[in-house]
Amino acid sequence: MKASEVRAMTVDQLDDEVLKLKKEQFNLRFQRATGQLENTARVRVIRRDIARMITIAAQKRAGTEPKQAAVAPKPKTEAKPKVPKLKKPKSDKKPAKRPSAKAAKAKASKAKGSAKKD
Repeated sequence: MKASEVRAMTVDQLDDEVLKLKKEQFNLRFQRATGQLENTARVRVIRRDIARMITIAAQKRAGTEPKQAAVAPKPKTEAKPKVPKLKKPKSDKKPAKRPSAKAAKAKASKAKGSAKKD
């Protein structure tokens, strides 16, 4: 349900609608638990509708209901000319390769062998 529709309701109507939605939410939870729930998105919609109605009812009770703000059109701005992006030149050098694990292990064992002879 849209917020504009909810704001048109009285506080008593909102309370009744919240009660009805909570019962539906309860039934949906049972359907989910038993594996009979077909429309899983409905759970989310109901939860958000309940929250929306509770919030608007609280605003009405407090007397702080926000007024419908008229959406002002965005001011038109001048179109900026598109500037082409410069491409980076590719370098001829290839990145240095890391030694493989075998090569590193062999180098380390050579270093140990020469250290033992001294």
